[in-house]
Amino acid sequence: MSNDRRACVKRVTNETQIEIVISLSGGELKLGNSASNNTKAENSSSSSQLISINTGIGFLDHMIHALAKHAGWSIILNCVGDLHIDDHHTTEDCGITLGQAFKEALGAVRGVKRFGCGFAPLDEALSRAVVDLSNRPYAVVELGLKRERIGDLSTEMIPHFLASFAEAARITIHVDCIRGSNDHHRSESAFKALALALKEAISYTGSDEVPSTKGVLM
Repeated sequence: MSNDRRACVKRVTNETQIEIVISLSGGELKLGNSASNNTKAENSSSSSQLISINTGIGFLDHMIHALAKHAGWSIILNCVGDLHIDDHHTTEDCGITLGQAFKEALGAVRGVKRFGCGFAPLDEALSRAVVDLSNRPYAVVELGLKRERIGDLSTEMIPHFLASFAEAARITIHVDCIRGSNDHHRSESAFKALALALKEAISYTGSDEVPSTKGVLM
C-alpha cells in the first residue's frame, strides 16, 4: 500500500458534476478547477487536516464533514447537482464518488487490519459500525430514522448514501443506531462510528501481508 494514500476523482453526468480530492492520512490538499456553487460549505482546517465539503445540501455536508474529521482524512468535495429536482442524484452520486476516491486512495489491501469497528455516542444516541475491506461490496444500514427530512436532506437518502459509498469503495459495512430519540443525533453518531471503523480498518499492521486466507483482496 502506498504511504501517500491520496486520490483525485471527477464524476460528470447530466445530473451532477463532482470533484473530490482526498488524503486518507490527512495533511494539505489542493484542488484545481472544480465544480462549485453558491451554497455555504462546511469547512475546517488544522495542522493535520483540511476539510471542505460543498454538496449544496447542508446536512449532507455536515455528515461527510463528520465522517472525514473522525476518520482522519483531509478532503475537498465540490458538487453541483440538479437540486431543482430533488436531493436524490446529488446524494447518491456524492456517495459513489466518495467511494471511488476512497478505493483509489487506499490502493491494494495489504499491510492493513482490513476489519474495523467503532462505537460513537452523541448525547442520547449511540451507533455502531463494522467494516470489512473485503472487495465484496455490501451495506446493512439500520438507523431507525423517523423524520421525513433533516434540513434539506431526505432521511431515506442517508442509508442510500452509505450504501452507495460502500458499493463504489467495494467494502462491506454494517451500521446500526442502537438507541436514540433525535434523528440528527442518530445520523451523526452513525457517521462518526463509521469513521472510527474505517480508520481502524485501514490502519497499518507493520507487515506487507494480504489480510485474507485467499491471499488476495483485489
